[in-house]
Amino acid sequence: MAMNYDHLMSLRMEDMKFSYSDRETILYALGVGFGRDALDKNELAFTFEGGKLKTVPTLAVVLTRNSLLADCGWNYSKVLHGEQRLELYRPLPPQGDLIADAHVSEAYDKGEGKGALVLSEINVRLKSDGKPLFKVGSTIFARGDGGFGGPAGNGPAPHQVPDRMPDTSCILETRTDQALLYRLSGDRNPLHADPGLAQKVGFPVPILHGLCTYGTACRALLTTICDYDHTMICGFDVRFSAPVYPGETIITDMWRDGNIVSFECRLKERDVVVIRNGKCTLFS
Repeated sequence: MAMNYDHLMSLRMEDMKFSYSDRETILYALGVGFGRDALDKNELAFTFEGGKLKTVPTLAVVLTRNSLLADCGWNYSKVLHGEQRLELYRPLPPQGDLIADAHVSEAYDKGEGKGALVLSEINVRLKSDGKPLFKVGSTIFARGDGGFGGPAGNGPAPHQVPDRMPDTSCILETRTDQALLYRLSGDRNPLHADPGLAQKVGFPVPILHGLCTYGTACRALLTTICDYDHTMICGFDVRFSAPVYPGETIITDMWRDGNIVSFECRLKERDVVVIRNGKCTLFS
């Protein structure tokens, strides 16, 4: 089935139920690099339930995996995760029962041979009180599906980082086994584990999940800007631009203007920008 605009815009899933415990909260924190120093009390607050367990805000993006776009008709082999957005209405609890509604919010046709953009959105509320908890948005670039008949366009304009030297930077090393650990948070795509498959599609080794890079960027802001206070972050938006190989070093450059922290992530070893147009919003 080829991709069809009317079908895309009709896709929705309502009242999906999800649950998570402190196990998922801790596993996610370990997967994005927390706990490297097991004696650091700041790190331990995200990886040990013995005290008041803190949550990494970007945990939200892995809590409601669903099949909304499973039958949208695109050529899956040419699909790229282009952007990720997160809006938190209040800090994530370390465990909870969730109810989620998902739908395709926008779709743009860039033209035959030029691909398509599909934007989806998941609105999540906490079952215990029925109140909104967070909203997740993503943009998928379907490289092989231009000319499907949707409206022309490029989607929302990306956030622009300031044209000045960064106010601060954070250097974080990834581990060579980090993709193997992160995949236990839900994304079992063999591209992140199978060396043979990675080489077949053009990578020398399995690549790090884009959302692991996303979580690592959040870790950089938590440790550098927020002094490990996870309740400060209420928004986290990025545009992905290149993959990371496990074991590489991610440098996150940050610019703070009021409650907005702009950021970009680049690799020390290859001098490649892997996240552009980053925007972290802090609770006022």
